[in-house]
Amino acid sequence: MGALKPAAMARDWVAKILAGTLLGFTLALACSALFARLASGMALAARGQLAMWMLAPIWLGVLASVFFFRSGKHAWLGLGSANLLVLGLLALSRYL
Repeated sequence: MGALKPAAMARDWVAKILAGTLLGFTLALACSALFARLASGMALAARGQLAMWMLAPIWLGVLASVFFFRSGKHAWLGLGSANLLVLGLLALSRYL
């Protein structure tokens, strides 16, 4: 009887990590900026602190959840689309 082989690692884990790192950071920045713009009724000191401190949890949440994508290509497309959506909302909020 042959020895059991360990499960093979996914080949595209590097693409997923890069997508989560790069696009996750830009998504976190865009979410933070959108929050800062939409929470204009809040005091500036509190709004700035919240916008600053929400960056890391969003970025790490995206980076941790990137492995739920089926492939690296899906991770890049999904996070790229999320970036475009949030950046579009940020641009739209300028006129509201």
